[in-house]
Amino acid sequence: MKKIHITETVLRDANQSLIATRLPYEEFAPILKDLDDAGYYSLECWGGATFDSCLRYLNEDPWNRLKNIKNIVKKTPLQMLLRGQNILGYKHYPDDVVREFIKMTVYYGMDIIRIFDALNDFKNIEVAMDETIKQGAHAQGTIVYTVSPIHDVSNYTNLAKQLENMGAHSICIKDMAGLIMPNIAHDLVKSIKETVKIPVFLHSHSTNGLAEMAYFKAAEAGVDGIDCAISSFSSGTSQPPTETLHQALTSAGYDTNLSIEKLTYINDFFKPIRNDVLASGLLDPKVLTPQPEGLTNQIPGGMLSNMISQLKAQNSIDKLDAVLAEVPKVREDLGYPPLVTPMSQMVGTQATVNILTGERYKMVLKEVKAYCRGEYGKAPGKINEEVLKKALGDEKPIQGRFADTLEPAFEKTKEMLKDVTTREEDVLSYLAFPQIAEEFFKKRSEKPSNEDMRKITNSEVI
Repeated sequence: MKKIHITETVLRDANQSLIATRLPYEEFAPILKDLDDAGYYSLECWGGATFDSCLRYLNEDPWNRLKNIKNIVKKTPLQMLLRGQNILGYKHYPDDVVREFIKMTVYYGMDIIRIFDALNDFKNIEVAMDETIKQGAHAQGTIVYTVSPIHDVSNYTNLAKQLENMGAHSICIKDMAGLIMPNIAHDLVKSIKETVKIPVFLHSHSTNGLAEMAYFKAAEAGVDGIDCAISSFSSGTSQPPTETLHQALTSAGYDTNLSIEKLTYINDFFKPIRNDVLASGLLDPKVLTPQPEGLTNQIPGGMLSNMISQLKAQNSIDKLDAVLAEVPKVREDLGYPPLVTPMSQMVGTQATVNILTGERYKMVLKEVKAYCRGEYGKAPGKINEEVLKKALGDEKPIQGRFADTLEPAFEKTKEMLKDVTTREEDVLSYLAFPQIAEEFFKKRSEKPSNEDMRKITNSEVI
């Protein structure tokens, strides 16, 4: 039997795509042991927007979250998503910060690091790949999948070979907007499998109703693994349902290493959580059903849920359709970047600003200016000259790798924070999100931690 690995995403991408990463640790902690016993290839539980969300909204230390998960999950590899030189933030960081972050991440128990660059500019993942390998973790090199006049199977296959040459242990095709057609999934996986000798994984979203078909065609082409979400947190802008793919693949003669009984138990645990977030409004029904117009606007799940939230905050949800129509226009203006973090936020917010101000590029976001300057890497295609002029004026874009222009920052920041914290984890949190981390440190110092509360409670009992 052909074995197909399944990665469960409910702890990261599924809840990021459906409820903007608002699932606190205490909500899912009771099911971790069962997730560990289920037979998954890996549990994606960290990275992406989890770090930001923990500090900004959940009042959790993201490092403690990872440690707590690892303390329970002993058998199944933990997996995370890392944005290369961006780490988990929204800008490029110096090489020393990237290396220290990965060292700490592996120290806290991360096993598989899926590393990508939003522009598929692999100069921006070299350091992260190198450090991951040095630390003994699994480096999964990633190709960000998109559809445009300048992207095709041949282009992606060449990128896969580059990743293998960089030392990647496996390759992931990251289809963050659910754009890959079933026949293309088959042809792309087949082409890459014929070109490289390392495992190939496919990640997609059900946003446009294609992912289940794409996964099955990829399986026929020899894909080694796919990303799924337990059914109560699946579909829509999330991943295809784990149970459904397990049964379909098993019926076709594949071995997923999972059992429907264990999956059903896990899903029963998450059903009440889903009902709660639906009742609270945190889970918007708009993100639960396929939106085939996404095949035109190419908006990924996390971007769509955040865009809806953003427009609601501005009392402008009635302008959603206009913003969705503006997104592909902005993307073309910027040289067809794949819509994945941070490009998805950048393009989506610029499109929103264009609509809300009533004039295209009346206000150019500082992030878009930085992109035009070359701070995020090389644009896949040509940037619109008028937009470039509005963004930069007479300034010339930088040449080469932007990170090479950045001074080391870890030790300097550690010294600066010595009166605030002695934890190197906190230094890394601050480097990623200075204002949010600072606010988190203040809150943490004002009230006892959960561990302290437990100690107090226990002493009172005694």
